[in-house]
Amino acid sequence: MTTHATHAAQSVTLPASLDEAVAALAAMPAAVPVAGGTDLMAAVNDGLLRPAALVGLGRISEIRGWQYQDGHALLGAGLTHARMGRPDFAALIPALAAAARAAGPPQIRNAGTLGGNIVTAAATGDALPVLAALEATLIIAGPHGTRRETPVGHLLAGVDMLRPGELIGFVRVPLLHAPQTFLKATGRTGPGRATASVAVVMEPARRTVRCAVGAVAPMPLRPLEAERWVAGLIDWDGDRSLAPEACAAFGEYVAAACIPDPEPAPEGGAPAPALPPAALHLRRTVAVLARRALGRALS
Repeated sequence: MTTHATHAAQSVTLPASLDEAVAALAAMPAAVPVAGGTDLMAAVNDGLLRPAALVGLGRISEIRGWQYQDGHALLGAGLTHARMGRPDFAALIPALAAAARAAGPPQIRNAGTLGGNIVTAAATGDALPVLAALEATLIIAGPHGTRRETPVGHLLAGVDMLRPGELIGFVRVPLLHAPQTFLKATGRTGPGRATASVAVVMEPARRTVRCAVGAVAPMPLRPLEAERWVAGLIDWDGDRSLAPEACAAFGEYVAAACIPDPEPAPEGGAPAPALPPAALHLRRTVAVLARRALGRALS
């Protein structure tokens, strides 16, 4: 049953189901959905957002857990980082659990949710490169009980945005039972906030390596050529080991793809400018993270 309240001339609706939440959003187009509220409240406190109404998602039990479905895990959008960081979840999706444990201080991990990380789509969102590397799919709830699916990458790239009255209900992630890692570097941009992050997922059944780099661009980047190159070097029928030089070369390949050199000047013009020191440092950071992430996945 939906609960309504009013605080300081602001309407707050607390639906008990996903369909009730969608109905509330359809009835109040200006309303903003809120779960953990870690990003929303920061925007409110900074004066960047003044929502006329809120639709709270905290009472919707169906999106706070996960279930198995045809070789996939169907993750509720209301799963908190703290819950995903626990050992039982880590046994299913290790890289996503590692990202959840790295998501910030305990108060952020206890409140912040998987769905909020996706919808906010902040460049530094820790779950985003992992979901991109896993090629996760979103299940979006719409009016009148409708459901549709879209790859997470489409939403993050703005190719397929949430429509009025829609909510992310679940995230479908393949259960690969294969090596996967997540690493990130932090700086002075905030507590636990990534300056760069890398997720590496190996899929021996398909003899593929998938890599996604976060925080260096508005959305996670997939260095597809580097993925194919390193997958071709791995002895999938043997011990899947690689020489340290190959891991290092993979790191450099990934970093150069994500932080390329400046465009050369037109013919006869000035020489191509050098990569700025900050970008050069970031490229080195990505190279180290990619090398280490691949090495850990292989070991």
